[in-house]
Formats: sequence, C-alpha cells, structure tokens
Amino acid sequence: MKRILLHVGLMLVVAIAVCWLAMLWLDVWTRHDSTVTVPSVKSMTYSAAERTLIDEGLVAILADSVYDRTTRPGTVIEQNPKVGTVVKEGREIYLTINAFSPKMVSLPTLTDISVRQAKSILEGLEIKNVVEKRVPSEFKDLVLAVYYKGRRLSPGARIPVNSTVTLEVGEGVQEVFEEGDSAEVDTENAPEQLNLF
Repeated sequence: MKRILLHVGLMLVVAIAVCWLAMLWLDVWTRHDSTVTVPSVKSMTYSAAERTLIDEGLVAILADSVYDRTTRPGTVIEQNPKVGTVVKEGREIYLTINAFSPKMVSLPTLTDISVRQAKSILEGLEIKNVVEKRVPSEFKDLVLAVYYKGRRLSPGARIPVNSTVTLEVGEGVQEVFEEGDSAEVDTENAPEQLNLF
C-alpha cells in the first residue's frame, strides 16, 4: 500500500512540474511580458508611418484608401488598433491612407428606368451628388439621359465617385382644358351610358 501511495505522490509531483515548465515555456513563446503601446501615426505619410511602427517593433499593413479632398494625399487617416492600445511585439497595424485621386466607378445602364431606381443605383456606387433636370416627355419620371460635366454618358463610362451626375428626367404629359371646353356627351345614348348599375 505504501508503494502505491509513493507512486501516486511521485506522479503528482511530476505532473505539477511538467505543468509549471509548460507555463514558463508558454510565457516565453508568446512573449507575455514583451508588449508595445501603439504610437500615433495619423497625418504621417505611409512611409514615415511604416518606419515609426518598425522602430516600435510593429508591422505596418496598408489596409485601405479613401479619398478626402480636405486631407493631404498619401497620409494616414486611420489606424487599427487605435493609439495607446497595448499589443505584442510584431503585431500588424492596419493603416488607411488618403488616396491621391477619387475612386473611379463604371456606370451601368441608367436610362429607361425610373429616376428613383437610378438614384438608388448611383447611391450604391457611392455617387451622392445627383441633380435632376426635368425635360418635356410623355414618360413621367423616366430617365432619358445621363450627363457629367455637360457630356452625355453611355453605359460603362468611368467617372469619379465625387462627381455631380445630372439625370435628364421626363416630365410627363399634362392635359390642359381650355375655358369653355367640356366633355362631350352623346345625348342619344345618354340614358344607356348613365344606366351603369
């Protein structure tokens, strides 16, 4: 019986030692104590931001670009993780920069559909500046043509997303009755026309 208790005790001691060594090794392998505070790289050029992050033991990744005419092109406008976040060394920092020119999109067919549908399609393409120009047409609210800077656009034309697009839209036919006009009534068949029930 003593031998069994001795063996169980030895097994427990070995198990505890193995767990303790595993925890020590895990701390070293994951660099548990090796942390870095993310610096601010906003408003820096991408190359300057990359150098700053490398100096801190971090990795710069260009994640996206957006166009903002109020910000200098090529500069960082957003970073993730945010400034002041405590991360491990070697962590990737995702940067969004301001593009040098606006994003270009290809226009689909926008004619012969309703103005509401055309606006919805343009909004989906991130084109927010849309102007309606009403023209005489028998087709009310139907898009007849699309213009950019006075030039008529065909499907597939590429324009910047910050463009102002003009939609030429039909007004529809308006019936005008002059004074004194009245609907003509066939007096001979009037009783038959009125007897609807």
